[in-house]
Amino acid sequence: MAGVRALGVLSRLSVRRYALVSGSTFRTFSVAPAMLARTHVNYEVKNDVAIIRINDPNSKVNTLSIQMQKEMTEVMNEVWANDAVKSAVLISSKPGCFIAGADINMIQGCNNEEEVTKLSQEGQQMFERIEKSPKPVVAAINGSCLGGGLEFAIACQYRIATKSKKTVLGTPEVMLGLLPGAGGTQRLPKMVGLPSAFDMMLTGRNIKADKAKKMGLVHQLVDPLGPGLKGPEERTMEYLEEVAVEYARGIVDKKIPLQKEKNMMQKIQDYVMSFEFVRKQIYKTVHGKVMKQSKGLYPAPLKIIDCVKTGVEQGPVAGYLAESQNFGQLAKTSESAALIGLYHGQVACKKNRFGTPQREVKTLAILGAGLMGAGIAQVTVDKGIHTVLKDTTVEGLARGEQQVYKGLNDKTKKKSITSFQRDSILSNLTGQLDYKGFEKADMVIEAVFEDINIKHAVLKEVEAVVPPHCIFASNTSALPIKDIAAASKRPDKVVGMHYFSPVDKMQLLEIITTDKTSKDTTASAVAVGLKQGKVIIVVGDGPGFYTTRCLAPMLAEAVRVLQEGVDPKKLDALTTSFGFPVGAATLADEVGIDVAAHVAEDLGKAFGSRFGGGNVEVLKAMVAQGFKGRKSGKGCYIYQPGRKVKDVNSEVGDILEKFRMTPDPAVSSDSDVQYRLVSRFVNEAVLCLQEGVLNNPLEGDIGAVFGLGFPPYLGGPFRFVDTFGADKLVEKMRKFEAVYGNQFTPCQLLLDHAKDSSKKFHK
Repeated sequence: MAGVRALGVLSRLSVRRYALVSGSTFRTFSVAPAMLARTHVNYEVKNDVAIIRINDPNSKVNTLSIQMQKEMTEVMNEVWANDAVKSAVLISSKPGCFIAGADINMIQGCNNEEEVTKLSQEGQQMFERIEKSPKPVVAAINGSCLGGGLEFAIACQYRIATKSKKTVLGTPEVMLGLLPGAGGTQRLPKMVGLPSAFDMMLTGRNIKADKAKKMGLVHQLVDPLGPGLKGPEERTMEYLEEVAVEYARGIVDKKIPLQKEKNMMQKIQDYVMSFEFVRKQIYKTVHGKVMKQSKGLYPAPLKIIDCVKTGVEQGPVAGYLAESQNFGQLAKTSESAALIGLYHGQVACKKNRFGTPQREVKTLAILGAGLMGAGIAQVTVDKGIHTVLKDTTVEGLARGEQQVYKGLNDKTKKKSITSFQRDSILSNLTGQLDYKGFEKADMVIEAVFEDINIKHAVLKEVEAVVPPHCIFASNTSALPIKDIAAASKRPDKVVGMHYFSPVDKMQLLEIITTDKTSKDTTASAVAVGLKQGKVIIVVGDGPGFYTTRCLAPMLAEAVRVLQEGVDPKKLDALTTSFGFPVGAATLADEVGIDVAAHVAEDLGKAFGSRFGGGNVEVLKAMVAQGFKGRKSGKGCYIYQPGRKVKDVNSEVGDILEKFRMTPDPAVSSDSDVQYRLVSRFVNEAVLCLQEGVLNNPLEGDIGAVFGLGFPPYLGGPFRFVDTFGADKLVEKMRKFEAVYGNQFTPCQLLLDHAKDSSKKFHK
């Protein structure tokens, strides 16, 4: 899943009393008496313009919390009542954030649908008052303007935004299983048109300032300023405020029109949209795309379509009512709870609970310039870390360097960086065939072949040339770190850093510690991962760690399903219809059939018959014929360059025929196959927590979703057990166990939860 960002929703008028902080000082011309008592919203009047400043003192970002909304209501009432004020400017005191959305805890604090619906309606009413304000309100936007923040901004009469990289506008509520609940589903279609509004609300993607102006989301742009007597951010904020004040006066003086004259294309679009059959076709197309992508497993996108359609076809009263009611319903769904849980998990996994490392990693060396090694270099080189990429061959090194260049060049093509920035970033990369310069390395990550002897050899070579403080990290996906560290003179400096392919796209980094890994080594590994932009879980050592250990039994079961005569396409359809982003057969091809065979064999030795299922000889036979998956052009499927549709590899059918198994009808329905795959994954995850490999259920859910594609709407294996019911899962597993044996024996922790329904992994 794309990453999950800040929530945006509504506002709430509250009668709750709060302790008020006084004694603050403000740059002021005339100050309202009540102002000194406020902590989140303050204002000053410059001549005839009220400058309303938002600043949550307890957070890095502004959110529409109950306190923020209460103070905003007070301030707006004072502004409207003050005859000396002709217009207002709404601006944030936080340079990188306008308003990042609503306070999620405020929504989760509601006890039922009705309370959430009321919350939404109060937000709608507040923003309606802003929209109908007799005094024009100009939103001066710098930084993130998301969710409820955007709904607030589009209720204002005029919007000015800085062209800063930090300035983004969007409606990310769908990523939390919600919808814009304070008028967003009604105002956005009128402002930017149906297609653009649907695109924004259904994808949750961020819109940059220049695109926002083209779309009609903002009226005017302001260039950010460079440094002067003050820092660039402070200067930009002051300049934005000056411009906004001038525009507010210009609107009052009728020098600046609120409505821009529509161009010919917009007039044509409005005319086309006036036909009911055109709008019906748009609803139908959007609904079809949502169902294709989400399989109907996520209720929020369908509710968004319903709200927009109701507002456009039945008018604003029906539209706003549908929005608030649907918002209330969504907020209390298991899907929203799961997605919000993942959001909180992401926030937690982007912090370093091991503290600040003694030394910052300034030079990072990577051994092996293959797909993984080059990928690690790709996400490191642009973070200001000097990166050394070492390989044993000129050809291998050239391929790796080309991969790094291509990744940066693609960003140049998309205009997210300039060609000068690309070349400047590339100057941080040094490609080489020897260990020259390793004496300056603070960390070395090895990404060589999964062979313990090769890893021991490079570890010894590295330790002979690096300084004493240098950390050695292994990118192994299954070999126990303690086995690798056995060859080290300083096992306290050895750690596992398991990246996922493709490294520049996959968010997760699994860090593995042994009982000898020092806390400072772990802190350094986490610090590097965070700098690389990763979501991090830290797990205990053991064969397969956490992620590979969960995936292996599921893939073993997938091989058995294929042996029982299920076609790869049918297997993929069963997996994706359950909510996995890619099917099990496709996943095996992506991982690599050779890698899957290697891991299956290693983990089979470590865990015995419990990790059985399909015959590993099936995978070995495929590898013997060159069917290694996507990388070799053939696996379960045939991959042809430039062709999106992939055909089943019929030659694999011949191999499967040799290893054919007769399915048992009692455990072979489509639903049975799905739960056979999922239950083995989930049971192994719970066993990892039971054995202490996992620190907590939260990291288990994050690892499964962001590393392995466990269905996000289920929230991860642990939240799935809470929601589905441990007793029901155990009942299914007992049925499978009767046919297949100990591969489906529930672990003790799962049995404990099944016996006591009050036991939950997430409180």
